[in-house]
Amino acid sequence: MTFRKPPDGGWGWVIVVVSFFTQFLCYGSPLAVGVLYLEWLDAFGEGKGKTAWVGSLANGIGLLASPVCSICVSSFGARPVAIFSGFMVAGGLMMSSFAPNIYFLYVSYGIVVGLGCGLLYTATVTITCQYFDKRRGLALGLISTGSSVGLFIYAALQRELIELYGLDGCLLIVGALSLNILACGSLMRPLESSSSPPPEKTCVDKVPDQYFVYHEKEKTVEENISILEKGYTDEKCVNSVPDCKQESILNKNVLSSININEKDTYKKKVVEQTNFCKQLAKRKWQLYLTYWKETMVLFKNKVFSALFVAILLFDIGGFPPSLLMEDVARSANISEDDYYMPLISIIGIMTTVGKLILGILADFKWVNTLYLYVTTLLMTGVALFAIPFAKSYLTLAMLSGILGFLTGNWSIFPYVTTKTVGIEKLTHAYGILMFFAGLGNSLGPPIVGWFYDWTQEYDTAFYFSGFCVLLGGFLLLLAALPCWNACTNQSSKLPPNTYSYKVASNA
Repeated sequence: MTFRKPPDGGWGWVIVVVSFFTQFLCYGSPLAVGVLYLEWLDAFGEGKGKTAWVGSLANGIGLLASPVCSICVSSFGARPVAIFSGFMVAGGLMMSSFAPNIYFLYVSYGIVVGLGCGLLYTATVTITCQYFDKRRGLALGLISTGSSVGLFIYAALQRELIELYGLDGCLLIVGALSLNILACGSLMRPLESSSSPPPEKTCVDKVPDQYFVYHEKEKTVEENISILEKGYTDEKCVNSVPDCKQESILNKNVLSSININEKDTYKKKVVEQTNFCKQLAKRKWQLYLTYWKETMVLFKNKVFSALFVAILLFDIGGFPPSLLMEDVARSANISEDDYYMPLISIIGIMTTVGKLILGILADFKWVNTLYLYVTTLLMTGVALFAIPFAKSYLTLAMLSGILGFLTGNWSIFPYVTTKTVGIEKLTHAYGILMFFAGLGNSLGPPIVGWFYDWTQEYDTAFYFSGFCVLLGGFLLLLAALPCWNACTNQSSKLPPNTYSYKVASNA
């Protein structure tokens, strides 16, 4: 499919608004699952590591399925995928209100809601990148703040709903709110080229037309038979019996010849249908081979290979605070009277600020977005190392704000990916990277929870988290600095429409 030149405005701003509310509605509850996490710990009495799987699956399963989500968006378009995913998110949240045990939540909240969120995220990012080029960083920053605003509002909303209606009533109401995703998805009008010639019919489209022609031929033959029978029987059989007998003989001869023609037509149908099936199977196999060849070509790009390692380690270490920070404060024996605002809400509002500021910075030509992303990784690792030394609400609130701001680097990650592989390969490459991000999201909180179950404290867990994030940042930095000149010299070997960063002296 070919697209027009991105308009960088017009209906694109409508896309930004509906994508913002889509991420707000679908990611509000999963990102603020830390409030529900405490309730599930008390309701089911399971370990922290085991209970943390619910929230980690909800935030990770959609990213794990990113290659499938990318294929769905490429095949059906953003609008149908968004509408279908709205039903998934709403249904999963409502089903979770009837959960009899933690294992039921793994499916209803973790898999169903998580997969719906993954489909919606891929749809919103893809269609926004199609509508924006020069202002892509700003547009991606705006829509990505939807999930952060959702985290900020849903953290307080779910806590209030739990006090008023209980955990089950809270999930039912939040699920009903998610149905508004259907209205947002209906406004995601695709940006297709109007000047391009209509696509030629494929074999799939041509074969039914041929069958339709055959059916028309058979219908005309049957009509001729009926005309012959009626004409000769009604008119001539009345006049003379011998003529009627002769005509009946003629009719038999005509019918026999027609049967022969029908057999030949049927044989042609069988042959053509067999050839069609063979060509279809061959074509599908070629598509699979092409997909894996393009994947291998992507991994020949050193920056892309470093990106997938960095995003995996970043999500293993950087995601747990947004899920477990409330329990960290409770484990530190911080009184609820000292709470001025939930720590999860602080993370949410600062993530919004971070996404906006980092997204705006990415649009400046003098800013190298790759270095900007590496900087956020290194600072996140340092902040994670500082969590074990925070023993008061004020210090935890400050660290939550810093971590929330740095987590806003999600707004520039699609920008970095687009500039690395090109807009034509964005869906393919982004799906692969999000798979590894989902793997990190799924493993991070349970690992931190297991560390607590083993040691009865969070210090060792956050030392491990900080080490993972720092390691990913340094690996990406090594790919960007020492090996960069060699990588740019080999840029001619990269696939067409691939962009290579140019490291400037003032970057």
